[in-house]
Amino acid sequence: MRSGFLTKRAVMRAEMDERELQRRIEALAAGEGDPRGSEGAPIDEAIAALDEGRLRVAEPDGTGGWRVNAWLKSAILLYFRRRELAWVGDPMGEMPAWFDKLPIKRDFETRGVRTIPPAVARYGSYLAPGVILMPSFVNIGAYVGEGTMVDTWATVGSCAQIGANVHLSGGVGIGGVLEPAHARPVIIEDGAFVGSRCIVVEGVWVEREAVLGAGLTLTASTPIIDVRNAEPVTTYGRIPSRAVAIPGVRDRSFPAGNFGVPCALIVGERGASTDRKTTLERALRDFGVSV
Repeated sequence: MRSGFLTKRAVMRAEMDERELQRRIEALAAGEGDPRGSEGAPIDEAIAALDEGRLRVAEPDGTGGWRVNAWLKSAILLYFRRRELAWVGDPMGEMPAWFDKLPIKRDFETRGVRTIPPAVARYGSYLAPGVILMPSFVNIGAYVGEGTMVDTWATVGSCAQIGANVHLSGGVGIGGVLEPAHARPVIIEDGAFVGSRCIVVEGVWVEREAVLGAGLTLTASTPIIDVRNAEPVTTYGRIPSRAVAIPGVRDRSFPAGNFGVPCALIVGERGASTDRKTTLERALRDFGVSV
């Protein structure tokens, strides 16, 4: 009983500390104090918590949705004001290679993260154990879950939330967002597969184990048309769990004539197999999807 009581107290204390940190960050963002001086120490604390994965810019809300912690976006913006441009050394500790306001992550070995040159992750991003970074870039505020592969020349933008066991294929562009503060970042949930050269921006939400075919562009205004039944159903901003989506074109009339405009087509659903490679091969074979 005593042990359980102490655990509950520790959780309550952590929640109180987070609320106090939030209060101080929001005060600084409102202009109460100078973020560049000693009053800005809470900013450093917030960015360290993001870097270690103790806090997230967006997180599951427990009801199947996501909650955005806007105050952490404010902390990131304040962090840029707090720091000056300086030479930043490369991961091997040799000659400086970048002239920037932010340091780069260096604790890959401690965290169990594999990085292939010239992969770069900025300080203030979180990489869980088992992440593999091919030559790629991960920006501040991003969260990358356990066992995820960020393939060659893929980018993970600021505050993007990438789940566990996700594959971001070569050349994928995951957009970032810092302003407005309450805007939802891009969310790619556990087990999703994002095909080569896909672009996912403007807070698009890709649910668990969905498959995006190569070259698909998803923005907040991209029509997502489910063509699995007799009548098409159009939505925006969200790919359902286990759906297989490919690039498509739909006709639109303009003063100059009829032209095809891009859309996403949901053409099927991943099979029941739990083996990721098997299900992806099945998606390629059954639905003609290039992944």
